[in-house]
Amino acid sequence: MKSFALLPVLAGIAAATTAPEIVIKGSKFFYSNNGTQFYIRGVAYQPNYDGVGTTTSAGEVDFVDPLANETICKRDLPYLTALNTNVVRVYDVDPDADHSTCMNLFAEAGIYVLADLSSADYSIDSSDPEWTTTLYSYYNSVVDSLANYTNTIGFFAGNENSNSVNTTGASAFVKAAVRDTKAYISSQGYRSSLGVGYSAADVSEIRDSLAEYFNCGDSADRIDFFGDNVYEWCGDSSYTESGYDEITAFFKNYSVPYFFSEYGCNTVQPRTFTNVPVMYGDEMNDWMSGGIVYEYFQDDNDYGLVTISDGAVSTLTDYASFSKEIVTATPTGTNSASYTPTNSAASCPTVGADWEAASALPPTPDAALCECMVASLSCVVKSSVKSAKYADLFDTVCGYGVCAGIDTNTTSGVYGAYSMCTSEQQLNFVLNEYYVEQKAAGNGASACDFSGSATTTASTSATGTCASLLSAVGTAGTGTVTAAAASGTGSSSSSSSTSSSAGLPRLASQSVNLGFGQLAVFIFTAVLSGTGMILL
Repeated sequence: MKSFALLPVLAGIAAATTAPEIVIKGSKFFYSNNGTQFYIRGVAYQPNYDGVGTTTSAGEVDFVDPLANETICKRDLPYLTALNTNVVRVYDVDPDADHSTCMNLFAEAGIYVLADLSSADYSIDSSDPEWTTTLYSYYNSVVDSLANYTNTIGFFAGNENSNSVNTTGASAFVKAAVRDTKAYISSQGYRSSLGVGYSAADVSEIRDSLAEYFNCGDSADRIDFFGDNVYEWCGDSSYTESGYDEITAFFKNYSVPYFFSEYGCNTVQPRTFTNVPVMYGDEMNDWMSGGIVYEYFQDDNDYGLVTISDGAVSTLTDYASFSKEIVTATPTGTNSASYTPTNSAASCPTVGADWEAASALPPTPDAALCECMVASLSCVVKSSVKSAKYADLFDTVCGYGVCAGIDTNTTSGVYGAYSMCTSEQQLNFVLNEYYVEQKAAGNGASACDFSGSATTTASTSATGTCASLLSAVGTAGTGTVTAAAASGTGSSSSSSSTSSSAGLPRLASQSVNLGFGQLAVFIFTAVLSGTGMILL
């Protein structure tokens, strides 16, 4: 796998200048130029994968990036504007691609972007979550590719990673991604209005705790907005029958913007979208910031508004039904100058039978620490060993009680300092831990063998920053890296890794933050169903 540290900076240089930034104040979005409240009238916009992989810095990825395909975005823009769209949600972004044409085109039409940091190939797995140097670098590269466009509202650090009680532990890793992405945006000098949020599965048994968890603790760790994938309104339902009243009762006092990051139940066909007037009406528009309908492209799941055949767009019945309702979504809201936020951040939920994520978060991925650790080892896995065998090796060596440095425990909030390293680096660490232990007991002759899977190697004595880093986390890998240790000016060690700010970002792709004028302006005059381009 290639390193993300040398990503081309070109993809993030060309910045759209025609769209005013969207800023967050309290629980609302506002246009930065005039203070008008911004309500999301969004469409989920992710083309179906065509089976042809795209080569990026991550290797070959299995998705289509609609923001990097001029043909696609030019073709679809009239259909999006006819739906009064002002936001598209894109689930897969190619971090190496040039997005300038589509982003500038959307900016001209008043369309903003909310992008997922994960992709079909790189995400935090609900069943086996981790927050590693690989994911950290990939997420940062997505930020780099879109941060300089003023019509980028922000990013989702996760999507439905916790969808049941027994997957709530995954939220700790997603919240760590929120923390580290926010820190990365700041460290790169990107505009402060870029937000980082979460898109939740609307599961009633964990909804409240999930929302509280992502909005509790230090401000540096908290989300900037909360998206909810809500499919409760089916057919001609009602405010109470759909449970919208219960959502209102809880989220009306939420301290950051809340919106439906997906909506559009399809169990009753055709979809009528009678929920739209309620979402943007008096019962909800004073606290809710709109929503994103699922979805533009028709797929096997049958949620599409349009079909694509030989590159041509055909609208479906759902397109007409949605168009009829969304054009009525015209809440006025309030002006930022006259709005004073009063809602407060939440208290963290208690770990128990219904919630499995402590407030302490996994450490920030630190590639330098991992590299220093590997250089110090005397026993490592052989390069000829396939990664598919790693799981068996972990099972074997961790049975000897030497894996505290890579362990993760979401309920206690204790994480090994090396739990964010790559699988190979983690395996090297625990193999060496066992070897050193056995060698000290006089049993070192065959302790670095593991049926021919491991080998001894020459180690390097740590100096300077490496010495500080390794001293801070300790020989067992259970300490915490401090700022002093990371800079090489000192070290500090603790018995457990419970700080939400453990470690410092080390593997960061550098971006040039330049101010450029608009590179391209495209003007569409297409009129669909009597509706022209609608700019807010």
